[in-house]
Amino acid sequence: MVQFVDSARIIAASGKGGAGCASFRREKFIEFGGPDGGDGGRGGHVYIQGDHRMTSLQDLRLNPQQKAGTGGGGMGKERSGKSGADLVIKLPLGTLITSSLTGELVAEVLDEEPQILLKGGRGGQGNVHYKTATNRAPRKCQPGEAGEEMEIDLELRVMADVGLVGFPNAGKSTLISSVSAARPKIADYPFTTLVPNLGAVQMADYKNFVIADIPGIIEGAHEGLGLGDRFLKHIRRTQGLALLLDGTAFAAKPPMETYQCLLEELRLFSEDLTQKKRVIVLTKADSLDPELDLDELKAQFKALGEDFFVISAVSKEGLESLLWRLWEMVEAGRLAQFAADQKERQTPKQKIGPKGGEPSGQSPSLEEGQKQLIEEPKDEP
Repeated sequence: MVQFVDSARIIAASGKGGAGCASFRREKFIEFGGPDGGDGGRGGHVYIQGDHRMTSLQDLRLNPQQKAGTGGGGMGKERSGKSGADLVIKLPLGTLITSSLTGELVAEVLDEEPQILLKGGRGGQGNVHYKTATNRAPRKCQPGEAGEEMEIDLELRVMADVGLVGFPNAGKSTLISSVSAARPKIADYPFTTLVPNLGAVQMADYKNFVIADIPGIIEGAHEGLGLGDRFLKHIRRTQGLALLLDGTAFAAKPPMETYQCLLEELRLFSEDLTQKKRVIVLTKADSLDPELDLDELKAQFKALGEDFFVISAVSKEGLESLLWRLWEMVEAGRLAQFAADQKERQTPKQKIGPKGGEPSGQSPSLEEGQKQLIEEPKDEP
């Protein structure tokens, strides 16, 4: 069974280039054949590529050593060595790659286009390159160039449009199962949800968005109580949040206290989360606490400038209006993101290089990277 693993540390290494060959042509009736040593093959590159089918970093945590193939040595008759096998590291979409040494962002996996992470070492030159008018029998050849090695941290942040935040048993899993095809575990005890769940919501006119249900947050989560607050990182990419409040008599706190507690936990984790657009959702409308003054609660949230909804995921009460409000929030966020991306494309900026500080420009694709390495001139030592 695949476990949900959202962080891993691996050591990636590109392949070493093959050594050049020092050999001479020896054939019958040819007295001075001359040098004919071929070049070594280049080392394998390391690529990263997103895969929408992957949901966990478990495989990489269990296999932290990732190395590309070594280039083959050159041979006589000016034969070049075989290039080392390239290594493609498959990652779930939404993975952040940072340098373990400097903490700088190296790359972000948002699509399935391969990006080159580490270049393989160049193959050494054979002695055929050192033939001159005064040195017709050179015995000099180059060793292969060493590959690059880098220790990197991988952090998975699920890609969703709306994040559901609430205390345990607030009705998050029931809501996501009612509005999407997701089927998370639902039970009548706390912390039923142990890993984030994603659900795709289909609206009219081909409108759709993705909801993320994360494990419940309790007071003191930033101090490690309950499951802690580490799952909050999975809603940092969202366009907005839905804060779910339990309206039954069995809730741990009254709705307003729950609201204040959730906001405080979000603030302690990241101020950015408190700045996101949000809606307040009172759940379990079919079994509300008889002593709860719903009109007064609505007035309190209205005074705070919050959008307030009362729903029942079981009877579907209030779901349609909630989903359309969430769609408006998502659409506004997507348009703002599109405008920001357009502006960023007009002002190109360099990416961080594989060695943690050198700008490397735009990462070439798999074919472009191979072509660039083949055509790159080789310097004499």
